[in-house]
Amino acid sequence: MGKFRFIRLPIEGLILIEPTVFTDERGFFMETYSYRDFEALGLGVHFVQDN
Repeated sequence: MGKFRFIRLPIEGLILIEPTVFTDERGFFMETYSYRDFEALGLGVHFVQDN
C-alpha cells in the first residue's frame, strides 16, 4: 500500500493528498511528506520543516 493517495480535483492544479495512517497497539503513524513520492508525481516540493 502506498503512503499517499493523490486525488486530482476539478480545479486545475489542485491535488488532494491523503496520507495512509498505519496503526498498531502503540498508536498510529503517518508520513506527511515524502520527497520521493511527491517527485514521482511531478510535484517538485521542497519543505524545510513540517510540524
